[in-house]
Formats: sequence, C-alpha cells, structure tokens
Amino acid sequence: MDKISDQHYAIGKKNPNLPFYPAVRAGDYIYVSGQVSKNENGDMLVGSIEEETAGTIEGIQRIIAEEGATLKDICRVTTYLEDTRDFGRYNAVFKKYFEGCVIARTTVQASAVITTRIEIEAIVYMPLDK
Repeated sequence: MDKISDQHYAIGKKNPNLPFYPAVRAGDYIYVSGQVSKNENGDMLVGSIEEETAGTIEGIQRIIAEEGATLKDICRVTTYLEDTRDFGRYNAVFKKYFEGCVIARTTVQASAVITTRIEIEAIVYMPLDK
C-alpha cells in the first residue's frame, strides 16, 4: 500500500499501467476512482446495462470493504452512462443496491476511454476512529 500518512493512503491493487489507485483514504473519507464492471480478478465484464451496473457496484463494494466500509457508508456517487436511454434500467439496479441508503447522486452521459456502458465513482464517509 502506498502511504503519505496514517490518514492518507492508497486502497486496492493499482494497475501498473495507470497513474492512479482504485481508491484513496483521506482522513475520514474514501475517494473511489471511477470503476467499471470487473470481476474479483480484475477482468472486465461485458454485458447488458443491468449486468454492468451490478458488476460495477460490486467492484466498489470489494474496494471499500478493505477499509470496513459498506454501500451504506457511501455519501456521494457520480455515474457516467454511455447512453442515456439506459438510465431507467441502470436506475432500477442501482436502487436495489442502495436501498435504505442516504446518498447524493449525479448521473451524466459520457463516453469512457474504454469499451463500457457505465462508470461509477464514489465518496465514502468512514471515520478513522470508527
């Protein structure tokens, strides 16, 4: 793990070809980089918007679990959809995963630099003294 201090450090396995980490702890917050649908081994999962949404959220769950956080600890999400016509189907899956959560969210249309239907970034509030 790369570390700047006891309160500022990298989370997750960094892809050696990319200049960023899956997530960074900064004090009481965890900033999750934009994630796409991948399995536990880091292999891309390609499928319907429902499958890619589920795979992306499950990837975020795996990353934040390294710090003991859950989806209920997420306070902010930004979602990038390749096609806004997928919004309703994406939203239905999102709603299942975030049932009962208190969350702020923005969803925009944007093409990713790789082939994916969806990318999600998140901010987690998880006090260090918890």
